[in-house]
Amino acid sequence: MSRQAVGAIAPAEGKLGVLLVGMGAVSTTFIAGVEAVKKGLGSPIGSLTQMGTIRLGKRTENRVPRIAEFVPLASLEDLVFGCWDIFAEDAFTAASRAGVLEKELLRQLEPELRAVKPMRGVFDSRYVKRLHGEHIKQGANKMDLARQLMDEIQDFKSRHRAQRLVMIWCGSTEVFISPQDVHQTVESLEAGLENNDSEIPSSMIYTYAALKLGIPYANGAPNLSADIPALCQLAQQNEVPICGKDFKTGQTWMKTILAPGLKARLLGLSGWFSTNILGNRDGEVLDDPESFKTKEESKLSVLEQILQPQVYPELYGDIYHKVRINYYPPRRDNKEGWDNLDIFGWLGYEMQIKIDFLCRDSILAAPLVLDLALFLDLASRAGMSGIQEWLSFYFKSPMTLPELYPEHDLFIQLMKLKNTLRYMRGEDQITHLGLDYHEF
Repeated sequence: MSRQAVGAIAPAEGKLGVLLVGMGAVSTTFIAGVEAVKKGLGSPIGSLTQMGTIRLGKRTENRVPRIAEFVPLASLEDLVFGCWDIFAEDAFTAASRAGVLEKELLRQLEPELRAVKPMRGVFDSRYVKRLHGEHIKQGANKMDLARQLMDEIQDFKSRHRAQRLVMIWCGSTEVFISPQDVHQTVESLEAGLENNDSEIPSSMIYTYAALKLGIPYANGAPNLSADIPALCQLAQQNEVPICGKDFKTGQTWMKTILAPGLKARLLGLSGWFSTNILGNRDGEVLDDPESFKTKEESKLSVLEQILQPQVYPELYGDIYHKVRINYYPPRRDNKEGWDNLDIFGWLGYEMQIKIDFLCRDSILAAPLVLDLALFLDLASRAGMSGIQEWLSFYFKSPMTLPELYPEHDLFIQLMKLKNTLRYMRGEDQITHLGLDYHEF
């Protein structure tokens, strides 16, 4: 960001097209939720953009506007939805199948949901081995598939008269891939797309298409996508904001709340065992070991960065951290996250913390999709491009520049987000120092 960006935010005029990759439980819960709020059938609980406030200036000034009143965000009334999926079901059928929302609510939203029909998805089962769809694009090579996506995006924008677009990956977790030579430059990536390079999964094809068209992109899954040098370069070249990865919803969200508390009080941690039970499509995909490895890498990185074992070796230098995900179809989207923490305190005396979080995965994820769509659009109108680290608040594995470690502490992330909004509007940063309230 440059200082010139302050106050130079283009207005949020016209429609904002929200392009979703994957029409599963998260996407349909998000779309249905927005439509429900617009009809007065529910409240946008969990959304910072819709319900959050921001303190400005000193505490004595009592300036605490809603975020939506402080920065120019797109209105929910101006959102239009597009989607790709490997199944041809419209949003109403897909939402009914997902089973997240009550049938009576879906019935009241049926016309709006029926109108959202997915475009054929770019899909290769080598990268998501447990799914087998029939609504799939065919192309001469991966570059051809990318061009098909770009044509569809431009057609969607024209048909819906959208002034601006954002794209959010809400698809399944792909198998684990580490960065290769093909990922290093825009030129090498484009050559790889032409040559059907096996190290370019479907998610990168979507990302490339979005960035080529100047569309902001967020990755809600843990797989390698925008976070490769080539696509970061492309985002900078085309002045596009990007962020990711992996929506921070259930168990990892709890870790980013609890771990900072342990470190703040300098309590030691000897072990943290986590297991998950879920039965939705995400659980089925993660039942494959190669897809689970991608998710595991995302989940395991959180504690090390928050607790800083290299700084506090006596407290966190020998943590046993284990994560498990178990596919259990009867649970459907109502995920259960169970954690056992073995901690120690004064004189090394041992204690335990146990958590059983019976959450609704898509109910927690839907407001994150909304916030990311609105904040990415805001960033684009403010002239911000490349990695948007201020949106780390929403992700398990936040993207950063190569020389930076990611900030995982939820409270630091929230402070970073709100200070960025203050910066964008020319307001003073909040440091919480407070010395100027007291006389010495």
